[in-house]
Amino acid sequence: MSTVATPKAQSADIAAQITFAMRSMGLPPIPRNYELFYEAYIGSNPALTRRLNALGSRTTQEELDEIAVQFGLHSSEKIIESAHSRLASELESLLHLLKKEQDSLETYSKILGETYSRIDAKNVASVDIIRNAITILSRATGDTMAHGEKTAESVSQKSQEMDAVRRELDEYKRIANTDSLTRLANRRAFDEKLAALFSHSVGLASTALILIDIDHFKKINDSFGHPVGDKILATVAGVIRNNVHLDAFVARTGGEEFAVILEGISAHEVQMLCERIRISLEQTPFRNSRTGFNYGPVTVSLGFAMAADCEDGNELYSRSDLALYCAKNSGRNCSRLFEAGMQKEFSKSWLIYRR
Repeated sequence: MSTVATPKAQSADIAAQITFAMRSMGLPPIPRNYELFYEAYIGSNPALTRRLNALGSRTTQEELDEIAVQFGLHSSEKIIESAHSRLASELESLLHLLKKEQDSLETYSKILGETYSRIDAKNVASVDIIRNAITILSRATGDTMAHGEKTAESVSQKSQEMDAVRRELDEYKRIANTDSLTRLANRRAFDEKLAALFSHSVGLASTALILIDIDHFKKINDSFGHPVGDKILATVAGVIRNNVHLDAFVARTGGEEFAVILEGISAHEVQMLCERIRISLEQTPFRNSRTGFNYGPVTVSLGFAMAADCEDGNELYSRSDLALYCAKNSGRNCSRLFEAGMQKEFSKSWLIYRR
């Protein structure tokens, strides 16, 4: 586990170090795991680092999720759950009102039937009986109308309350699923989107996942400081967003890692898109707007895989992640499509690295 908190090789990228650590523990390199390991890697929370180290070489996904909750990495989920609970409560109250209205209408219908039977009976000879029947009917009609108006008022009020809670819930979800720095979707939203892709098989044949990682980003932070690094992250996010279709799903999934989910696209088209993003970033000037200082070219490596041959989102992410690693191992500033032989390339390069 020491690889997580204190990496020995300065030349290795953060993403590669974290991914290798997760793989060595038999964990899927999914975004929510990356979040934990990234926080431990940068040492922002010593207690979290110690807790991960204490897990040893093997752990379970449940243990990791418990740690995430303990250290408040998923705290916004509690807010969303609370809003969901309130919405459910308002809905239950509304259904109770409607049930009372239904019972009232059924009672009124029964009175109508009984009154009609009395008036229609052949042996009815008394005007008083008819008058009493009409009085009962009139009273029942008035009570039902009054009850109906009250119920309509209550339903309207409850509907307004539900709309308010729903709007609040939507805002919580938007905040919880948005990366505050880049304004892109975050890891949580990415996890949900990735899982949703495999909830049905329609369209998987033409669905792709691209993972994009900024080359040598640690050197940028070390040389110019985190505020400059943050501005570069925001600029990279804007370039990626501007080079894909509006319906493409774009997220920041790690410190300097981004993801793009595309539907209705071929592998050849994805490759061309990767090149467009890569060249656009390579040609984007990264200068200080006040001093004109040039921070140098910023490049990215890209790896992608098609969903057609994957069983689930984890496999699609793992394949794209492996393709990304191979792109970095090929010299960076390039893109690679996942191929079956990449596992050997990965194993061999890590053997060399570990020597």
